Amino acid sequence: MVMVNGESLDVAGKTVAEYLKTANYDPRRVAVERNGKIVPKAKYSETVIEDGDNIEVVIFVGGG
Repeated sequence: MVMVNGESLDVAGKTVAEYLKTANYDPRRVAVERNGKIVPKAKYSETVIEDGDNIEVVIFVGGG
C-alpha cells in the first residue's frame, strides 16, 4: 500500500503520471513529493510508485 495525501491506496506499480491521470489531477497544476523529495514534472512518466511510498500531491490554486 501507498500513502497518498494521508490515505492508504493500492497504487504501487503505477507511474506518477498514471496515478495523476486516474485520480483526475491536472499535472500542470500540481507538485508531487515522494518520500520527502519533489518529483520533477519531467520525471512523472518514469517515476514508479513503490509499495510503502509516501506521496503528497499539492494543487496550485490561482487567486489574488
